[in-house]
Amino acid sequence: MLKNIHPLLTSELLAVLDDMGHGNEIAIVDANFPAAANAERLIEIPGISATDILDAVLTVFPLDDFVEQPVAYMRAPGEALPIYAEFEASVEKGEGRKLVLDGIQPAEFSERAAKAYAIISSGERRLYGNILLRKGVVRS
Repeated sequence: MLKNIHPLLTSELLAVLDDMGHGNEIAIVDANFPAAANAERLIEIPGISATDILDAVLTVFPLDDFVEQPVAYMRAPGEALPIYAEFEASVEKGEGRKLVLDGIQPAEFSERAAKAYAIISSGERRLYGNILLRKGVVRS
């Protein structure tokens, strides 16, 4: 065990997060998303919700502050789902500030996820429980 490292952050996941460069994206996807078919690098965390994984990742992952919306989620057609508010709360807690998240169409989300540095496949069972994070820089 390590001090101050969230227990969901496995060595594999920490290595991927560390290897990512400024501007790279990582996707956290639900159990319905075809992660294995689309991922260049796949990290599987079955049985854990996307929001719990997001909370863990944001304890160590800086979001890009050079762009207006460094976080995007897959938007459901015609409705706002409760998971979106949970994503917003997680981002605000992790960043210490409120950010406006970008709701994007499923096709655009899938295209960006396929180009992402890595995909984290969660056990999230809620539909449209998919989110993209753009890595920022650590300021000294």
